[in-house]
Amino acid sequence: QVQLVESGGGSVEAGGSLRLSCVASRSGFDTIIMGWYRQAPGKEREMVAIINGGGGSNYADSVRGRFSISRDNAKNTIYLQMCMLKPEDTAVYYCNAGTSHPGTYWGQGIQVTVSS
Repeated sequence: QVQLVESGGGSVEAGGSLRLSCVASRSGFDTIIMGWYRQAPGKEREMVAIINGGGGSNYADSVRGRFSISRDNAKNTIYLQMCMLKPEDTAVYYCNAGTSHPGTYWGQGIQVTVSS
């Protein structure tokens, strides 16, 4: 089992920035792919950004150019730097880890609210 703990959410005005962090309880092959997903009220959960063990990443079209995912393997931690936030970015953001996307393990979720 792997526990994922998110931090860094909150409320911000449109155009602002936030950085999310997710710490995994351990590393291993079963956490080779990590990423962020989000779910807004009344909508399905969607992929935001994913990163593999070598640092390769992919982004949803809606956030490409505004969000940046990074990984510190020594700390078992991934980050999501979110800039130029929009009200439509408002959602619960979930950290995810596994060998595919989405992977097996999920964090508890953290709220991000962007006001106009």
